[in-house]
Amino acid sequence: MSPFCFSIYPAPSMFSYNRYKTYMKEKLIEKDHHAWIDILRIFACFLVVLSHSSDPFIGQFENNYSEFVNGSLLGSIVRSCVPLFIMISGYLLLSENLNNMAAFYNKRAKRLIIPFVTWSVLLPILYFLYVNYTSPGLSSDLEKNGFTAGATWKNIYFSVLNFNYATTVLWYMYMLFGLYLFLPIIGSWLQNTSKKNIQCYLIIWVFTLFLPYIEQIAPALGYSGNFGNYGILGVCDWNIQGTFYYFSGYMGYMVLAHYLRTYPLTWSWKVTLLVALILFSVGFAITFLGTLSVLKSPIDRYKNIEVVWNFVGINVFLMTVSIFIVFQKINVKKRPWVTKLSSLTLGVYLCHFVIVQLFYDLIHPISDGIPAFFRILLIACCTFISAMITVFIISLSKILRKTIM
Repeated sequence: MSPFCFSIYPAPSMFSYNRYKTYMKEKLIEKDHHAWIDILRIFACFLVVLSHSSDPFIGQFENNYSEFVNGSLLGSIVRSCVPLFIMISGYLLLSENLNNMAAFYNKRAKRLIIPFVTWSVLLPILYFLYVNYTSPGLSSDLEKNGFTAGATWKNIYFSVLNFNYATTVLWYMYMLFGLYLFLPIIGSWLQNTSKKNIQCYLIIWVFTLFLPYIEQIAPALGYSGNFGNYGILGVCDWNIQGTFYYFSGYMGYMVLAHYLRTYPLTWSWKVTLLVALILFSVGFAITFLGTLSVLKSPIDRYKNIEVVWNFVGINVFLMTVSIFIVFQKINVKKRPWVTKLSSLTLGVYLCHFVIVQLFYDLIHPISDGIPAFFRILLIACCTFISAMITVFIISLSKILRKTIM
């Protein structure tokens, strides 16, 4: 492994394991701790790593059909990764007293802004070092012109506007900032409204999950759009806020999680598993077959994949809710080591993307005899373990801990 990948480690003199144990003890005595949430968070984090480990195989398309199919298979299975994280946030945060917006914003900002700024700077630098200073043959699929010193500096200061390739994972942070800004408003409503009203909201939200597919089908039915824009329900070049704009998006996952916490399902394990299996199977089938279908068109393939990969599409919703209701039914005791791993998942998420690149470049060229399915799993496992170790070491420093937790 290239030495630069470990340049973010604090010096040994900065470590204080006693301080770290004290910090974790404080985390472990938090009120209303849900052990199954820790397990679900670790599981969702691995799914994210597995998803990005699948991406370069999916990008082979017909150039290597076997890699494309295996990448699509695993990539489809894990599409619930991000929605699961959002549901965890909704489950935990929407039960809090959110009447004091300033206090909520201050608390969330302290946890998110430092990691966001740190990794907006660090990831472009790590990619610059990786692409330009690793052994020949590594990072061969990355254009060096995009990772010059000038391009790196540009990526850093334009992070105030949006993410770039090196900081791809930070798209989630931009989205999360928006959710948190609105959370006290929706939270106050949830804490004062009826079960029926929440159900009404969720029904409308679930309908919006079909809209990406309705928009795709409409032209086949003769719909010609407006002035070249094929948006529906009022969407056009000068208006992106269609009829259901304010009911759509990721907030629905948070509300759903709050609903399942406030009004938990009382099904038996047998019924829960049966329903979850059916929902997941339907969602997976739509996602997998839809991904394979992109080969029918030589243009806009990545754009077409995003239709079935859309985190707020009905197929991903089905897979997400099926996993969530199963984990919610798990009754396990709190385990300190599980909680420790769970607390590291934000850091793993933030640093894993460049590590996936490294292990893909190391493993892919020397593993032709290994089926693509197992190569993807190998890359994902190596990445996940390496990222966990990296983040654990960072967490031992009281100062650097703030960049990943």
